[in-house]
Amino acid sequence: MTTPIPGPDENLWTAALRRNPEHAKGYAERWRRLEAAGKDILGEARLLDAMAERGARILDAGCGSGRLGGHLARAGHDVVGVDLDPHLIEVARAEHPGARWEVGNLAALDLRDEGGARLLFDLQVSAGNVLTFLAGAERRPALAALASHLAPQGRLVVGFGLDRGYALEDFTADAEVEGLVLVQRFSSWDLRPASDDFLVGVLEHG
Repeated sequence: MTTPIPGPDENLWTAALRRNPEHAKGYAERWRRLEAAGKDILGEARLLDAMAERGARILDAGCGSGRLGGHLARAGHDVVGVDLDPHLIEVARAEHPGARWEVGNLAALDLRDEGGARLLFDLQVSAGNVLTFLAGAERRPALAALASHLAPQGRLVVGFGLDRGYALEDFTADAEVEGLVLVQRFSSWDLRPASDDFLVGVLEHG
């Protein structure tokens, strides 16, 4: 008997789009409204900027409409953003032209430079519960792909709710299988102590 793979049977973003084809447009508009109302939507980006040397190579994995990667590009970093949703990538390209934006599934991530060499990043960020949206069968391939794009001394920073179907022990086990080790753990993007509610984790090559 085949052991069931933990996690959703289907990518949750894909499922949401099937139920509501306007879901991506509403998502992008939500962030515009929050920003227009004066809400702070850049806490994750400020943390990444503080972790990075100026001009660092940064991957925004599950970039949405580009709110984080766009800010990091304006701060002087070399940013590539990848998202599953074509509409969100269109928005990112229009609103944040200083970065490179690509449509793609993190489970099949394969970014190359003009000469065909794999891109390696000093920092990677996967915020906004992105990893919990992945289907169970996509989780380890996505972590493997991120590891393959991480520079030798690079760091991957992830953030997601621990009540969203990806338990901490499952995540760390999946990461370790793919050669990534959780080296720091917090409960918020302003680095509050670890809790059982939310994970902000920093991973490195094992």
